[in-house]
Amino acid sequence: MLWPAPLRGRNAVSARVVIPGSKSVTNRALILAAQANSPSILKRPLISRDTELMVAGLKAMGVGVTDQTVGADPAWRITPSKLQGPAKVDVGNAGTVMRFLPPLSALAQGDISFDGDPRSYERPLGPVIAALEELGIEIEHDGRYCLPLVVKGKGVIPGGALTIDASASSQFLSALLLIAPSTSNGITATHKGGALPSMPHIDMTVQMLRDFGATVSVDKAAQNWRVESGALHGVDLVIEPDLSNAAPFLSIAMVCGGSITIADWPKQTTQPGDQLREILTQMGAQVSFNDEGLTLTGGESIHGIDIDLHDVGELTPAIAALAALADSPSHLRGIGHLRLHETDRLAALTREINSLGGSVTEDETSLRITPAGAFGKGLHGGTFHTYDDHRLATAGAVIGLVVPEIEIENVATTRKTLPDFPGLWQSLIS
Repeated sequence: MLWPAPLRGRNAVSARVVIPGSKSVTNRALILAAQANSPSILKRPLISRDTELMVAGLKAMGVGVTDQTVGADPAWRITPSKLQGPAKVDVGNAGTVMRFLPPLSALAQGDISFDGDPRSYERPLGPVIAALEELGIEIEHDGRYCLPLVVKGKGVIPGGALTIDASASSQFLSALLLIAPSTSNGITATHKGGALPSMPHIDMTVQMLRDFGATVSVDKAAQNWRVESGALHGVDLVIEPDLSNAAPFLSIAMVCGGSITIADWPKQTTQPGDQLREILTQMGAQVSFNDEGLTLTGGESIHGIDIDLHDVGELTPAIAALAALADSPSHLRGIGHLRLHETDRLAALTREINSLGGSVTEDETSLRITPAGAFGKGLHGGTFHTYDDHRLATAGAVIGLVVPEIEIENVATTRKTLPDFPGLWQSLIS
């Protein structure tokens, strides 16, 4: 199915947007709440394919998840229970689900089978599996160290010290830290390997562990994290808006002119998406806090940017789309790990922007983008393929704001993190 990207051109907007809850916070909260000694209430969780897969996996192992929605704000009540197998879990193509649930399932009594979309077989999971085996967990994977697999839970994880290479994904480390309080001896995890990507996501994991009552010590210089064994407590938690998902919506004001306000933007947060404030300011926007949230006002042009996005790689598709519409070249660096996401995002962005008349060159870890002209002058319409990657779809929509006749292939993939992206997008630019 092709979705015609709505065209607005340089016609100023003035809108307020309520962004659904953070996927990263929602899925971490679900894992922690499942281990707590009392129920938790998660308010404004993200309800999307990725979080629904996480909920289904928890329910399959015996965790209670019930709807507690009041009015327009969704809410879930998470009631922990002793985890039990046998159970089958579908991870889809969700990185947090395929990496966070297998460690948790080792606390179950019985076999827990994991399978997913074909792309999930190609995504890296080996370091998590190897670390669990180092902790004494039996896992059937036919020596492949990837999906599909079976965790043969014994109801207990001894814990202890382990070494892990999390250079391909910070989720590898987070996955082990999140279950550490429920192990017999806690976990001391040391990263050995290339630079850790997305350090803000590790910081998020640490903070949320502490919010649920865990004792965590961190030595970033030694790349060492220690989580003590101990009870987690149920919490009432309001999930922050997903700031990474705000990127395409903020882009509307940068591309079309005018202003966009993101409601309830937190003043303090561990979400990597908070760096959008600084990045988009460098690209020519004005950003300010007010009673409504965070407001971005577009400038007379979009400036190119030379930036290391290693810690905020998930923002790359939106930044690349803006760079293709800028008044000067951009160099997006430190993003080699994006080749292992839902698709190879560097190759996909290069291919799709170039197919519209753009000029993008890639190397192993970066993209160089030379605009064909400011605000899409020199670009032309065409099909923007998404490769089942939600952030490719939203990037195409940003370009389609000023470039006529762009059609997004499989826009439904945005449901991974946004319940109704096409409807919300159309409502803002009509």
